[in-house]
Amino acid sequence: MKRAAPSCPICAESSLPIGEKRGVRVDRVFHLARCTACGFAFVQNPWTDYTTIYDETYYQGKGSDPLVDYVFEYQNPNRTIRLHEWNGIEQAVTILAPSARSWLDYACGNGGLVRHIANSGFTRVAGFDTGAWADRARADKLPILLEHELPQCAAAFDVITAIEVIEHITDPVAFLREVRKLARPGALLFLTTQNASNAPRNFVDWSYVRPEIHVSFFTTQALAIALEKSGFQPFYPGFIRGWDQILRFKILKNLGRREIGTYERFLPWSLIARVTDLFYKFTALPVGIAR
Repeated sequence: MKRAAPSCPICAESSLPIGEKRGVRVDRVFHLARCTACGFAFVQNPWTDYTTIYDETYYQGKGSDPLVDYVFEYQNPNRTIRLHEWNGIEQAVTILAPSARSWLDYACGNGGLVRHIANSGFTRVAGFDTGAWADRARADKLPILLEHELPQCAAAFDVITAIEVIEHITDPVAFLREVRKLARPGALLFLTTQNASNAPRNFVDWSYVRPEIHVSFFTTQALAIALEKSGFQPFYPGFIRGWDQILRFKILKNLGRREIGTYERFLPWSLIARVTDLFYKFTALPVGIAR
């Protein structure tokens, strides 16, 4: 029997079933639906055993996403290809929020970006996440907030980043509203995710659909609506400085690389990144400015 699709969690319009996909780690079939208005796609029956999903296996790249290796990144911050992404995010944020003094990396994972920007001239840098790797980063003296500390940080940050986070969230509008509480008026929310506007016709064949961990898929329109509903003004900076490095990381990651190589220096990354962005439309997605 075909599962009926609920209304869109973003714009509340009707949605239609678009297929199903079996899990990699859990023997379970996940059902996907897509909004007929804003194009937002979502897993209808998400797996929410987060302790199991984001266990040590996941952080080693042996879980639902074989392309990640947070253990190597944490132990080798100057050799990991993630360094390109960190540099790119810092460059982009500096352009978009030149007078910012405080920065929170929300859902910071192992705290790699927090550690990278800790000495970048901001008066306050912090991360937030839960789980064993956040505990480990905190034990290593990284400024990773505990959940009960968040209410004390209301309207405390000029910049909030959420890097490849929102696709993991089952209720994105509620998530963004919680993030908004931490942002000062005028603060920048810089987030990254894949653009579902560019997904293949047969959506479930898209390589980004890993339904055990990726449960929300945003078009440009859907993300703009979610930001507006959450107290942010959508803003479209396009391909600014920094995106060449962010996309450099994404390309190398998808090629299975994990360590910076000498050969990379000879490649025209600005051109490569721009061509990549023409196809995948990463920079067509908006960032948010807190109202």
